[in-house]
Amino acid sequence: MRPPTIRDVAERAGVSKSLVSLVLRGSGQVRPEKREAVLRAARELGYRPNAAARSLSEQRTLPQALGSARAGGTPMVGVLLDDLRNPWFVDLLDGLNSLLHAGGLRMLLADARLSRRTGQDPADPLLDLGVDGLVVVGTLPEPAALGTVADRMPVVLAGTREPVPPGVDQVAGDDERGARLVTEHLIGLGHRRIAHLAGYGAVGELRRRSFEAAMRERGLADRAVVETGDMTEEGGYRAAVRLLSRPDRPTAVFAVNDITCVGALSAAGELGLRVPHDVSVVGYDNTSISRLRHLWLTTVDNAGHEVGRRAARFLLDRFERAGGEGRLHLAAPTLEIRGTTAPPS
Repeated sequence: MRPPTIRDVAERAGVSKSLVSLVLRGSGQVRPEKREAVLRAARELGYRPNAAARSLSEQRTLPQALGSARAGGTPMVGVLLDDLRNPWFVDLLDGLNSLLHAGGLRMLLADARLSRRTGQDPADPLLDLGVDGLVVVGTLPEPAALGTVADRMPVVLAGTREPVPPGVDQVAGDDERGARLVTEHLIGLGHRRIAHLAGYGAVGELRRRSFEAAMRERGLADRAVVETGDMTEEGGYRAAVRLLSRPDRPTAVFAVNDITCVGALSAAGELGLRVPHDVSVVGYDNTSISRLRHLWLTTVDNAGHEVGRRAARFLLDRFERAGGEGRLHLAAPTLEIRGTTAPPS
């Protein structure tokens, strides 16, 4: 008769293998009643963790480590990142990993952009490696495809507002509120001709619509200009050159993110415009770029660290209580006023 396995304990206790692993590792992230159910199941089955194997697992090679989650080793969470170049994701990942690490889980990162270039489903590499849960960070082209993954494991979407299948939790910043903070700040300074360097996806759409709504409510709909970009520095530069070369150029520019805003700053400098004397510029996300002293951007703090921690909390909850409707949490943004905005001259 074969000895009982961690899977047997999970089935007897009515929980996931990931939760059993957390209990056996002594994690403080497990509720007392779940911990007792796991320990009771282990006693009833006579389950004994293999101490030698557990010791070796801490010294295993990289290929062994990547394949360990399904074999009863340390639970792993796959993190599918839409764009490694976006600095806002650094804060989000820091918040995510801090709570996952405290819960006894390891984070395994994959680049969705690279997978799409090779014609591979972005989540496939992580699923092949046997992760126990999935956090999708940023905009993805087909979020509905997450439905089949969510049937197998907990899935959380972080940092974006895409439509999601039932049972998938979602955590993001309140983009409508953040864009309104920017627009009202610029109007309050006295700006009337305000342009928005827009982005794409649900996040870009929410920020653009909120900008237009705030301008319309102040009777400035005919002064609002939207120039579409691609959320990169080069895209921001090209769009800002078009805007700032107009005879009726805007006196303020609201960029969809900090990277786009850096491109707008470069365009203003090349056109001989002083910031903020001749044109005010505002970014979004409050990344480390915005805090560089020679830039010192006015921007929106999109609560990236909080978004990451909340995504981790949702995932840990799903390990303990599978099923149920997906939840949505919007982190409250704040406006960071620095050196790139001033009243129009």
